[in-house]
Amino acid sequence: MTTVALRSSEGRWVMVTTILASAMAFIDGTALNVVLPALQHNLNASAAELFWVLNAYMLMLASLILIGGTLGDRLGRKKVFMAGIFIFILGSAACGFAGNATLLIIFRMIQGIGGALMIPGSLSLITASINENERGKAIGTWSAITTLVTMGGPILGGALADAGLWRYIFFINVPIGVAALVFLALKVSESRETEGDQRLDYPGAVLTAAGLALLTFGFLRMPVLGFGHPEVYGTIAGGVILLIVFIVVENKSPHPMLPVHLFKNLTFTGTNLLTFFLYAGLGAGMLFLSLNMVQVQGYSQLQSGLTFLPFTVLMIVIARFAGSLADKYGPRLFLVAGPCIAGGGLLMLSFVKQTQGAADYWTTFFPGIVGLGLGMSITVAPLTAAVMGSVSDHLSGTASGVNNAVTRIAGVFANAIFGALAVLFFSGAVQREIHALPLSGAQQEAVIAQTVNLGNASVPADIDPAHQQAIRKVYKDGFIAAYGTIMRLSAGLGFMGGLMGFLFIRKRPAAVSPAKQ
Repeated sequence: MTTVALRSSEGRWVMVTTILASAMAFIDGTALNVVLPALQHNLNASAAELFWVLNAYMLMLASLILIGGTLGDRLGRKKVFMAGIFIFILGSAACGFAGNATLLIIFRMIQGIGGALMIPGSLSLITASINENERGKAIGTWSAITTLVTMGGPILGGALADAGLWRYIFFINVPIGVAALVFLALKVSESRETEGDQRLDYPGAVLTAAGLALLTFGFLRMPVLGFGHPEVYGTIAGGVILLIVFIVVENKSPHPMLPVHLFKNLTFTGTNLLTFFLYAGLGAGMLFLSLNMVQVQGYSQLQSGLTFLPFTVLMIVIARFAGSLADKYGPRLFLVAGPCIAGGGLLMLSFVKQTQGAADYWTTFFPGIVGLGLGMSITVAPLTAAVMGSVSDHLSGTASGVNNAVTRIAGVFANAIFGALAVLFFSGAVQREIHALPLSGAQQEAVIAQTVNLGNASVPADIDPAHQQAIRKVYKDGFIAAYGTIMRLSAGLGFMGGLMGFLFIRKRPAAVSPAKQ
């Protein structure tokens, strides 16, 4: 396919359609977190069912996203992208009409299948359609606008939940998706690769889907069951084994779904390692920052969402410009400095102690959020452009699928591991403090048992009223201490991302030539 200028008519329509489709998925994810209480009440959902409402989508997305990217390369990027959008809006409409939690979980899985075809397709279509010297700018534009709508998700979700209209979180996807499909059909050309063997690698598809599904499932169950449970370590081990078999099979396949020798390209390997570390740190940091604000510091859900506006503003102002500079000077400086600045922001956030609520925001959380937002704004577009530019255009869907899979697994991994660590740190802090209180052994055990609820830990009912306030203080201090440790570990992951940029990224990454692929 002949590439086009970003400012051309087709270039603009490529950007419009990819942004619309991505916005559907990103709004859905962030807004759903806010409407969960209303959803749980309306559907009489249990805690376990609520867990799967959130994660059934993530399980299917992480399992199939690599397949989705590869199918785009083999069958046509526009065709597979449109199929993903169509499946996603069907799943969304069904979610909106779901009469019980079981049906909602099933329909969320359908959304995940659509997302796996749609999400890697957006970046693949940009890479295959836009001129090479403008791709960083195009990806920066995509990043900035999708970040804006993503951050608007919690505000939209809160407004709909308060109005008793939580189902519209799903229904809103239908007109957005239909508009994207119409524009794609009428305004965007097909992007199809004819180089090399275009046959589908069915054994590779089965192995990667099963391996990623088991790995994701194990990480999702870890915070509930603990790593020592057979269901957790068994599925994680099974996933790792299947992925190792996948690599062996792909190495011998005449038409591999994932050409393993892509990882001989240091830029491709390094950018994916950077992605894993950075997004694991970002995912854990954002999760525990929100928990701290709402559960301990007294912020409302809406206030918590609004506190991330500096992050959004920085993404809008800087991401596109950073992408343009990376096009001109190469991505290395951005991919060293950006993750380190983001890590510095997380480190600043780790030192926030007890505050007076939102009134103290500007002197407590604000500087760290600015640092985190600045670092991510510098990183996102150059990182994505470097990933996509490190392979030849006919493997852009595969590259996007790999990088998106790494991002999803990093988030699931971080939430699972750091969730378990947070409970460990929290319970340890509480144990050290309650020995000074005149409590029986059974009462101490009951107090410690509540630490699995993190910031929502409540004082057991049989505690003497005279000691309840002291225990609340122990819980609050213990959670803040655990939060600080988790944020410092998250910062360390950000710095590790910067180290990957320093070690692996050259000034101008060279794509692996088609002959070598």
